[in-house]
Parts: sequence; C-alpha cells; structure tokens
Amino acid sequence: MSDQRVVRPTPISGFPEWTPQVRAVEQRWLDHIRAGFESFGFASVETPSVENLDVLMAKGETSQEVYTLHRLQADAKDDSDARLGLHFDLTVPFARYVAQHFNELTFPFKRYQMQRVWRGERPQEGRYREFTQCDIDVINVDSVPLHFDAELPRIVHRVLSGLDIPAWTLNVNNRKVLQGFYEGLGVKDPISVIRAVDKLHKIGDEGVREILVSEGLTTEQIDPCLALARIKGDGATVVTAVRELGVVSELLDEGLEELAFVMNDLADLPEGDVVADLSIARGLDYYTGTVYEASFDDDPEYGSICAGGRYENLAGQFIRRKLPGVGLSIGLTRIFAKLVAEGRIEGGRVCPTDVMVVVPNAERRTEALRTGELLRGRGFNTEVFHSIAKVGKQIQYASKKGIPFVWFPPFEEGGDHEVKDMERGEQATADPTDWDPKG
Repeated sequence: MSDQRVVRPTPISGFPEWTPQVRAVEQRWLDHIRAGFESFGFASVETPSVENLDVLMAKGETSQEVYTLHRLQADAKDDSDARLGLHFDLTVPFARYVAQHFNELTFPFKRYQMQRVWRGERPQEGRYREFTQCDIDVINVDSVPLHFDAELPRIVHRVLSGLDIPAWTLNVNNRKVLQGFYEGLGVKDPISVIRAVDKLHKIGDEGVREILVSEGLTTEQIDPCLALARIKGDGATVVTAVRELGVVSELLDEGLEELAFVMNDLADLPEGDVVADLSIARGLDYYTGTVYEASFDDDPEYGSICAGGRYENLAGQFIRRKLPGVGLSIGLTRIFAKLVAEGRIEGGRVCPTDVMVVVPNAERRTEALRTGELLRGRGFNTEVFHSIAKVGKQIQYASKKGIPFVWFPPFEEGGDHEVKDMERGEQATADPTDWDPKG
C-alpha cells in the first residue's frame, strides 16, 4: 500500500477559476474587448507578471497589497528575487514600459493590455486576489490632447454595450474641479479632502464630515464640499450648479472647461449612460485631471467595474521627459464573476471541437487521421477519437462533450464518408473536401 500523502484539493479564496463552459464565454468576452480596442487603433502590449518593487511602489499607497517574490529553495545569501513583486495593476508597469522603450515607440502611444494582476487584500464579493484587467491608455510627450479624455469612455461604452451585462453608468469628473474648488475655499491640503470625498459612497456625508473636521476644516468649508459632491448631470447643468456655489478659482475654471468638453463630446451617447458626477474623486494621488468610475445601476455597492483617469507624470518618473497619459481599466473578473455567481452566464460548449472523427477499427485509423487533417485544413476544429472502441462509445463521448458533428470515415475500402448532426439526429453521406455544415 502506498504511503504517499493525499492532498485534498480545495479552492483558494480570492483566486477564481471556471469550468471549460464558463471559460469559453470569458474567452469570447476577451475577444470582443480586444476587437473593440483595436477598432480604435490601439496596439497590444504585455508586460511581465513581476516588476521591481521600486517600480511597484511608484503609487505609494498600495505597498500592503503587493505579493513579493521568493523562491522556496532560495539560498539565504541569494537575494536576487528579494526586490521583485507581482504587479497589482497594469498602469505602473505600462509607465515603466513606455520609459524603457521610449526610443522605439511612436507617440501618442495608444496601447491596450489584458492581463491578470494580483493584490494581497481580503477577498470579498467583487474583490479578488487574482483577477484580469483590460486597460486602454494613451501616453504622449509633453501633453495629451483632451479629445482622448472623451475617446476612451466612448471606446469603453462601445465595448461594454456589446456584452450582456446589467445596466451600468460611467461617471466622469475632473480633479482640477475638486482641487480648484477646495483651494477657492481656502483649504490648505486639498488632496486630503479629495481622499475623504472619495470615501463618500462608502461612509456617507456624516462619515466624510467627521474626517474633514479632523483635518481642521470649518463648517463653512465642509458644507460647500458636500454640496459640490451632490452635483450630477450633463456638462452644462454641472457647470451652472458649481458656479452657483460661489467659489472662485482659476484651476476650478480650467477643470470645468475640461469637464464640459468631455461631456459635450459624448453627448451623442444614450442619455444617462455617461454622467458628470462631482462625487467621483479617485483616491490615488497621481490623477490630475479627468477621472472615471463606472458601476452597476442596481448594485452600486458592488464596487467600480471600470475606472481610470488622466495622469501627468507617472511614466516621467522613470525618464527625464514629461510623459502624461490618460487611461481606463475594465475590471473583467469583477464583472464576469458577478454574473457567474448570479447564474446569468449561459455556459458555452465543453470544448471547441466542431467535428469528431470516429475510428472504425485499427485498420481504418490511418483513414480517420487523414480525414481529420482534411477537415482541419478547411478550418474545422477536429479531433479524431483517441482509441479503438465501439462506435457507440465514441458517439457517447462526442455527445458528452457537446460536439455538434460526428464524422464516419469509410468502414471499408471504397465506402462512403458520412456525417451525423448530433442536434438533429440526422446522418448523411458527405465529402470532407467540400462538406458545408450549413448546407
């Protein structure tokens, strides 16, 4: 009797995995997103799963989320992996990529990136330790034309509208509006207020008020901050509502002008799909202008399904050039996992096989293999049965895998090929060189 220890297979919290049927749907989603990004001329790049910790620490606030790399059998004197960590998003690696390949790229550089990322946080609904992000960014030398701030949400709107997901809204704001407004109120540290307002949807007005009091703000400053956060609407409506609050600042004027430009440029999209929402702050400090955040209309507490914004010098910290950018990220796993949990994903086929070729007997196996090659050469995903078995067992295998057609090569020299439509139960003669399943 073997004394080998049996390891019980158990799921790892925060690391989702799917059955082949569900994975097939996820792959179709990825193909759809990829096609949407490329339709606007964005090129694909992929960066390593690991980065130097100095690069990952560029954002500063996420150091507790980074999984560091360590080899189990590493020599104590060998610390070559000690400064490596799994990337927790795709923006910082992309910034490093642009700086490293600066002389090889054409600017504005328009890229998309679809990869898994890792965060060491407590798993809960909508939050995972391993998940897939689909990012789209534009980086340019010195300045990024403002029209990209409108083009990115347009791209994401087209992509998400082509997926069967619950109703959602993309909210847009501008950090210059927030910072300029707070400066106009005489707030000494506008960034601390932005961080507090970013928590508004989680802790409410009173929670934010408590934070701002602790930051030393007066009631005369706090009340307008909360009033600003309650403003929503289209570009013209928002600009008017902010002006009526009576705060004056050059930076505020600049932010309102940019926000109005973006909203006006998106005015042709269905009403209510993209909304100017001045409660959207995005807590990360590197955002400097337009910011985005999308959520499900019927479940806003689930968290953002898409987010991003404009940044001025994320790539520039790796190179002595000014390299501003603007980007948006779709949280694919967050969206997909919710629909899977709710039973809203109709699984695809168990396998991608279009045709399974029966092996009549050992003597006819070569003919079966030749038939498989003919069908593959014509673009059909084809598998030849893997062993010599009764025909009934082979058909049963195809049925369990949901293979739509079973092919019968000649059972004897000079015989005919036949194909069976598994759904209809119909079987007829066919020629592998010109067979058309639709005809």
